Amino acid sequence: MPLVRPTLRPSLRPSLCPSAAACKGALVSIAIGSLGATAAHAQTADGGASRQLDPIVVTASRTAQAVSDALPHTTVVTQEDIVNAQAPDLRSLLRNQAGVEFATNGGLGANTTLFMRGANSNQVLILIDGVRVAGVSGGTAQLANILPDQIDHIEVVRGNVSALYGSDAIGGVVQIFTKSGAGQAPAGNASVEYGTYKTRQATAGYGGQIGDTSFNVTGSIIKTDGFSSVNVDQWRRDNPRVPATRGPNPNDNPYENRSVSGQLRHKFSADWDAGVAAYYSNSQLSYDSTSTTGLSTDDLRMDSELYTLSAFVNGRVLPDWTTHIKVAQSQDRSEGTKNGLFDSLFNTRTRQVNWQNEYALAAGHKLLFGTDYLQQTLASSAYAAPSRNVFSVYGGYEGRIGRNQIQLNVRNDHYSDFGNQASGFAGYGFNVTDALKLIANISNAFRAPTFNELYYPGFGQPNLSPERAKSAEVGVQYDSEQTGLLRVTAFETRYDNLIVSTAVGNGLFLAQNVNSAKVQGVEASWRATIWGTDLGAAVTFQNPTDETNHTQLVRRARRHASVDIGRNIGPVRVGGEWLVSSSRLDNGSRTLGGYGIVNLTARYNITKEWFVAARVENLFDKNYQLAYPYNTQGRAGYITLGWRQK
Repeated sequence: MPLVRPTLRPSLRPSLCPSAAACKGALVSIAIGSLGATAAHAQTADGGASRQLDPIVVTASRTAQAVSDALPHTTVVTQEDIVNAQAPDLRSLLRNQAGVEFATNGGLGANTTLFMRGANSNQVLILIDGVRVAGVSGGTAQLANILPDQIDHIEVVRGNVSALYGSDAIGGVVQIFTKSGAGQAPAGNASVEYGTYKTRQATAGYGGQIGDTSFNVTGSIIKTDGFSSVNVDQWRRDNPRVPATRGPNPNDNPYENRSVSGQLRHKFSADWDAGVAAYYSNSQLSYDSTSTTGLSTDDLRMDSELYTLSAFVNGRVLPDWTTHIKVAQSQDRSEGTKNGLFDSLFNTRTRQVNWQNEYALAAGHKLLFGTDYLQQTLASSAYAAPSRNVFSVYGGYEGRIGRNQIQLNVRNDHYSDFGNQASGFAGYGFNVTDALKLIANISNAFRAPTFNELYYPGFGQPNLSPERAKSAEVGVQYDSEQTGLLRVTAFETRYDNLIVSTAVGNGLFLAQNVNSAKVQGVEASWRATIWGTDLGAAVTFQNPTDETNHTQLVRRARRHASVDIGRNIGPVRVGGEWLVSSSRLDNGSRTLGGYGIVNLTARYNITKEWFVAARVENLFDKNYQLAYPYNTQGRAGYITLGWRQK
């Protein structure tokens, strides 16, 4: 876990490799070694990082490439970014990303939804080590229960990439990679934290590489007394006729999470390796209901489990043919209780098998082909549903001809409940200079109906069609050692057959394919190290419109931006971020006001092994909301004591 960021950041250019073949070999080695390596570092004699290459990503094309070569707008949250951010949860870690917005129903652990480029949370695909983790009932993942302690790095890909991943990737893909230990000497680490709301956190891990075997195991626990998730005073002002004995519980809502991750990989030869990876999270959350019929003394709890387990093999069948096989299972389980008694159960189990192949036609030209199999089952106290089976085939081409870069992908998914869905992606890049590139992409995508939309009693409709989307974007990218990586993208996505709850009389509401929407916008991301200072910025201007009633899509801002800065001064690192957003609409035609939030961090390396860190969130105690009528955290402070074996 690096404690300082390298001050130089050259791009991955031929001048850094002795030959084009050596650069190609390095990329292939990274691809086979992890299918998602973190940032590559040039090492000094004592093992410290002296300069940082462009991070290698795999999510944008399902093959290894420098992030500056990705045609979809892609950014990476590196391990150094995670360490420096001191973020307590996934939302805090990703909220400064271009095009990304969140809504939460309270504090740490509360239900969290992610919007990317204006797309709904169930239109953004979440992967952990390549494994789908969304619940099939509602189509969303347990974002609040994925904590940074287990994460090595994150790749964020914006825009339609259904041609690579199938359903749900309309707004984009967020792929989370857990710690692997690859390329490091075996070492342990541990930390403890205490802060506002009696928040206590402890983490311990051990990992590294011995010969041809790499491994890592990390465990953590966090507890907080929290604050009341619902703004009870606001709720009562809006519901004056509800008796005081009814409505949300005004008490604080505590949260507890235990999580563990592990990886083991062995390289059997220069061409073949295999391993296993696992992630597990268990949480207990106290939450409040905004129903007018519930008692204000009701004690509502949610016990949630999330896990992924996978086994994989990577190898070279022929000199120009590499193959990757993965068998995996994930579970998303939530059991609710009311006043200590069972209230609800939703348990999704997903099994998947992936076989991916890459064939090098010639230097600079590659074919991608493979097949995915997915089986989803649901056990629920609310209704019974059949299992869903999805068989998919996909293919693609990546190539360079002079200054021209091309990416083409096609995919067909056959669903057992509604048949075939095809999707495609075509991307083009033109290098005006080594640093300046022009980019254009077109694509289409779909989202399969959730089981709630298909089968929930009194609401679901088994004959629903998938939601469809078409997207086009143009962009410009500038990448240099002096100014960092800047990308500006203008995009438009049109949605058809959107599934919404429609009143049909007699107090009944049914899921129907009736709505359409359009999101137009411009987004920009920038990362650089200038004069020893790490700088980052992201800005999004968008017009997320429900074209059925010509209103702004709920909980999505027309403008949001972030700026972050960090600098090492001897053994000390100081940093901060500024997050701003314009107003948003919420359900019931309510308006959520705009806001600006400042967060600060500091870290002091006491010795080579011991450090102390601190952070202040919401420095100016801004009162704002991400969802009505839920509270957000006020000013809060946290301090961490940590150890890293050297």
